[in-house]
Amino acid sequence: MPVVEWFYDVISPFAYIQQEQFDRLPPDVEVVPKPIVLGAILDHWKTKGPAEIPTKRTFIYRIAQQRAIERNVPYKTPPAHPFNPIRALRLAVAVGATVDTTRTIMRFIWRDGGDVNAPDGWAELCSRLGVSPTDEAFIATEAVKGGLRANTDRAIALGVFGVPTFHLNGELFWGEDATGLFLSYLAQPTLFDTGEWARISDLPVGIQRKAA
Repeated sequence: MPVVEWFYDVISPFAYIQQEQFDRLPPDVEVVPKPIVLGAILDHWKTKGPAEIPTKRTFIYRIAQQRAIERNVPYKTPPAHPFNPIRALRLAVAVGATVDTTRTIMRFIWRDGGDVNAPDGWAELCSRLGVSPTDEAFIATEAVKGGLRANTDRAIALGVFGVPTFHLNGELFWGEDATGLFLSYLAQPTLFDTGEWARISDLPVGIQRKAA
């Protein structure tokens, strides 16, 4: 049984849209969700997030809307974006980041348009997960904070540069639109060792842009 790590941040609409397609994966694949802090990934690579470039930000919301329509995924953008995802990410770690608990969190944000940082939104999300919204101490423990850091550190060590990302056998599959590529790899694990796949996997660099 292939055990696949799935790195995600709740701030990403594409992570939600991809998770809603997990039924496309072969039944013998075990997905292990790993909540991570996208901001830390961006800091590591010294790059901007999609929503930090004004014109790209608008485009991202439109393309996410379109992808949800194409995939027949119920979808509603939350009241503000980007939003601070830390509390929701820690909550995911605290309750155990299974596929089911992750789906509950992601659906609250991206299917129902919930605001995880509003008191009533937080209370509703906690209720869906069966935890008390008034006792936030359980998401502020060193174990929870350390778990989120460990996930993020592992993602950086693997070379993850965005979310969502599947990881299997040292290979990274970034983005909701890479789902089809990941399915092809699952069906043929030697895919990247053959033909044009092999050539482009070791393509020389022709020119490099000077650092600013």
